[in-house]
Amino acid sequence: MTTTAIASGLIEQEARALLTRLERVRPFALHETMVPAAALAPAAQLLIERFLLDGRRALGQRVRSFLSWLRGPGRTAPPAEQQRRFTVIRLQFNDVLSQFDTFTEVITQRSEHETGVWLSGLDVVAQDALALPGGYFEPPPVICYLARGPGAAIRRARTRLPGGVSNPVAIIRVPRERMVGHGVASSLIHEVGHQGAALLCLVESLRPVLREVRAAAPGSEQQPWYWFERWISEIVADLWSVAKVGIGSTLGLVGVVSLPRWFVFRPSGDDPHPIPWIRVLLSCAMGQALYPHPQWTVLARTWRLLYPPDQVTDEHRRTLDALVAAIPAFVALLLGHRPPSLRGRSLQEVLRLADRRPERLAARYQAWRHAPDEMLTAAPSLAFAVLGQARAGGRLRPELEGPVVGGLLTQWALRSTFDTSARCADRTTTLALPRAS
Repeated sequence: MTTTAIASGLIEQEARALLTRLERVRPFALHETMVPAAALAPAAQLLIERFLLDGRRALGQRVRSFLSWLRGPGRTAPPAEQQRRFTVIRLQFNDVLSQFDTFTEVITQRSEHETGVWLSGLDVVAQDALALPGGYFEPPPVICYLARGPGAAIRRARTRLPGGVSNPVAIIRVPRERMVGHGVASSLIHEVGHQGAALLCLVESLRPVLREVRAAAPGSEQQPWYWFERWISEIVADLWSVAKVGIGSTLGLVGVVSLPRWFVFRPSGDDPHPIPWIRVLLSCAMGQALYPHPQWTVLARTWRLLYPPDQVTDEHRRTLDALVAAIPAFVALLLGHRPPSLRGRSLQEVLRLADRRPERLAARYQAWRHAPDEMLTAAPSLAFAVLGQARAGGRLRPELEGPVVGGLLTQWALRSTFDTSARCADRTTTLALPRAS
């Protein structure tokens, strides 16, 4: 046997072995174990399974086409060309595995006792927080999982996965340390805000406006607007969170960034997140603009007491002072912005919710103390807003907060499961009914 024939034979065996391994990648529905209440929503499950199945089928067809070529016209091709073509397919195989692993981490956690059901409840919260009355976009399914570290993150729907294909669902990583208390809503809904902002193209519409303001400002006042433009993607996500859960969002943010002073005051550099010290003050200012109440001023003053800016360099102090001075004008511009996606309405008009005003949240908590079952019928983001307001007002003890939030997540997961089962049962019953003669 010639060396060329040996090379072709090795490549063919590798391709056939790859095809065998590909067939071992099975649908999640066949090998993941979880209680029904911990399962993904059917829409998310279907999109993920269909996405992965399409990828496996397409790759399998490429492998079979390659083998046909190798046994036919490619038989006389140089071994280097045969190897080049196979290497491309092998890289595509690794992309398929990477896509599978992306969802494996999310779905496998659903088998954990209690945690799996809580994650299903967080899915419900995220879907509710993404909803925006007015029909401005079609929200994609959102699924959640836990990870180490203090920060949350999102892999947005319709962004690119390994291999360049579009992600069918939004995947939110929730810090395990946030489980389980009102602060989990702050992190979760901030990430939801990234998805909402992308669907509305908010960052793309705001950046040119901020550049114009910066260009028109006197030289000494341009620096803050430069930073606001750099940070706008994170600021918009914070705005979404404050709009949905009120002061609970800012309290959750304080919990995340309450770290050693060097971190709280460190210059942002290339980080898209604002300087943590400024970020909390921005959150308070946005809350005051959306839902006016003395609590925002109190919280901002408290933050300054916790982290007085008296040990930073003179140059950095001037930067902080300039940013603080520009916050009111920036927040007014942000909330008054009318992106094309909102069809003439401003961000404030669309995001501000009447039932998230502090006095109404406090009254609702008082009512729920006497009729706790009413909490279960409220929208999940509203429930978290009420709990955050109660925590801010000193009415909700930390010892009680954890069990309440855990119970709500469990009930939302159950309700979602039962609602899905009922819809399926109704559809099955309808299909089984005989036609009227």
